[in-house]
Amino acid sequence: MSAYRKDPDRIAALDREAFHITQEGGTERPGTGKLLHNKEPGIYVDIVSGEPLFASADKYESGCGWPSFTKPIEPAHVQELEDRSLGMIRTEVRSTHGDSHLGHVFPDGPRDRGGLRYCINSASLRFVHRDDMQAEGYGAYLDQVEGVT
Repeated sequence: MSAYRKDPDRIAALDREAFHITQEGGTERPGTGKLLHNKEPGIYVDIVSGEPLFASADKYESGCGWPSFTKPIEPAHVQELEDRSLGMIRTEVRSTHGDSHLGHVFPDGPRDRGGLRYCINSASLRFVHRDDMQAEGYGAYLDQVEGVT
């Protein structure tokens, strides 16, 4: 997969929660996301476009209630935008090609890994297990998931 785009068929297939999060900027309730406790090796891709966003090697337990990552797997696939909603200033994270709302990034991540916490909604992601990455066109990212315990 190298041509990533906002796919209307994938959008139409989203459940209500995933649609609300990715298309309307919603947020899943903390502690409820299906990928929160996933510890399998692989990558996380945009549910709408398929563009690779985060690697399992960069996922960590932050205690915030959402999957947390220290950095994007492919920085060009992640946009950071100022978000002034809810009476505060935050940095929204969106996928570049799918234009999906993913979550927010905060400067309170592990200092030894760059200091950022990408706090991401599970409903905006699809997990691709390491064993399936080559067949699904993500083989170029295998080196970023091999060291996962």
